[in-house]
Amino acid sequence: MSSEMVTVYLSLGSNMGERQENLDKALQLLSHRLRLGLVSSIYETEPVGVPEQTRFLNLACQVFTRLAAKDLLVLAKGFESMMGRALNTSNAPRPIDIDILFYGNQVIETKELIIPHPRMTERAFVLVPLAEIAPELVHPVSGKTVKELLEGVAGKEGVVKWEREAKEG
Repeated sequence: MSSEMVTVYLSLGSNMGERQENLDKALQLLSHRLRLGLVSSIYETEPVGVPEQTRFLNLACQVFTRLAAKDLLVLAKGFESMMGRALNTSNAPRPIDIDILFYGNQVIETKELIIPHPRMTERAFVLVPLAEIAPELVHPVSGKTVKELLEGVAGKEGVVKWEREAKEG
């Protein structure tokens, strides 16, 4: 646990069960352990690399934490598990997926964790919501802003803003 508060950006996705409720629950869980900052709109997107699956709902959020990056990963994976995600299901449908995109401006490469997220720059479903809340954030490896990364990524047309469904009752 560091004494310094670190600004972190996360990507959340769900394509199983009540997708919107899953995102809301994940944000709620995160807010119990981290200080929640900006949260993007929700976007509906095609699954990448596995077209036979249900469409995803995705969002990006900013959080502030004193947790070390590896401890934040453990927390995120714990929340995924708590919400019903099976281990090692990278291409299977899942109730929630929580990825650490940026941890401050640090570059981290361990067996368990690579930050900035290694495939973020090729994924419109990550960059569109992230650009909504942090367009001027600079990728510490490429030196490009999130807005610049978004301009160069394919598939933006498949990322559609989701109109939040009203709760019944």
